[in-house]
Amino acid sequence: MNPQNTHHLSPVYLRDYDYTLPEERIAKSPLAQRDHSKLLVYRSGNINHQHFYDLPQHLPGDTLLAFNDTKVIPARLYFQKPTGAVIEVFLLQPTNPPEIAAAMHKSQGCTWHCMIGNKRKWNQDLVLEQTLADGLVLKANLINREKNEVEFTWNDAQMSFAEILAKIGELPLPPYLKRKATQKDADQYQTVYSKFEGAVAAPTAGLHFTNEVIEALEQKGVQTEYLTLHVSAGTFQPVKVDNVLEHEMHSEQIVVQRKNIEHLAQHASQVVAVGTTSMRVLESIYWLGVRIIKENYQPQLDKPFQIEKLYPYQWENETLPTRQESMQAILTFMQTQGLEKLWGATEIFIFPGYDFKMCNGLITNYHLPKTTLILLIAAFVGEDWRKVYDEALASDYRFLSYGDSSLLWRN
Repeated sequence: MNPQNTHHLSPVYLRDYDYTLPEERIAKSPLAQRDHSKLLVYRSGNINHQHFYDLPQHLPGDTLLAFNDTKVIPARLYFQKPTGAVIEVFLLQPTNPPEIAAAMHKSQGCTWHCMIGNKRKWNQDLVLEQTLADGLVLKANLINREKNEVEFTWNDAQMSFAEILAKIGELPLPPYLKRKATQKDADQYQTVYSKFEGAVAAPTAGLHFTNEVIEALEQKGVQTEYLTLHVSAGTFQPVKVDNVLEHEMHSEQIVVQRKNIEHLAQHASQVVAVGTTSMRVLESIYWLGVRIIKENYQPQLDKPFQIEKLYPYQWENETLPTRQESMQAILTFMQTQGLEKLWGATEIFIFPGYDFKMCNGLITNYHLPKTTLILLIAAFVGEDWRKVYDEALASDYRFLSYGDSSLLWRN
């Protein structure tokens, strides 16, 4: 069956997903001890309050816990013109090479799609430079003004772009914090398990985990799986339309290893996503399996696969594969092609009415009103999202990236 369009979808109105968030409830800095944040546990309409270090008590031993192991990069770069004007270049997505992992390891130069501050003062023919005391020179050339494509080159062929950024870049904090990053942020705005550079925002649900909590979970028998979604600046993109179906959903790169797919294919019990980004990966790869089974789709080895924002909603009233069948279809393809990993992009848009295929539970922070993230929470727990947020506000929980946590079980 070749699915048609999504004209059957009823409007989903942003105004229905609003709440009042006082400025003083936004956490401006992290706690000294990650796992001492509060933890609200929601299940079947019931709420109780714990601390994050209590998490192992609330996950059954047969749980598979899915983490996002992306690493935040110092994506904010500053260049000064000879006239003194400062141009800010914020990395968004690489264009040459297009895979983030490849771009981060490049040693001869790379090209990125960027946001550019003070762009009107950057003449097309002007190559910007930043020089460090050790003689390292990073050059930025605006090669496509309309698309904000910037080519970066540097004078040390032994250094990767990731190493260049570590020396020159600045860690990007969420815009609502309204401050520059400090050395404390450089440590605390990364998860303890971050591994693959490429995100411009942290998968903040994971910031609460310590090695001790992870060890306690593993001792209990909880299985851990590490997937990768490189969080993009689009996560902060405001929704400017009332009918959210019209929202232009951002795209983010994801990477899954063959061992991830093997474990998910074998795991028959519940899966808990650590954060909305892990959930987006899990649900996206289910739909990749659907595409392989239902459409005889064969991912092309020289280009990434893509999950469009409304793709899942095209299959309503259709008989769909189980989680295991979907994973097995991907696994068979990877084995046939001799692939150890797959990479692609997802725009998956999860809003009320979405039918979850992979995730039974979600660990997540508290999100801004009238955002795609609130829509995802409402899709997961239903109208009780208001009950959860009202309770968190009434109980002095800290909100947003550096705030407290919740463990939500799907109704």
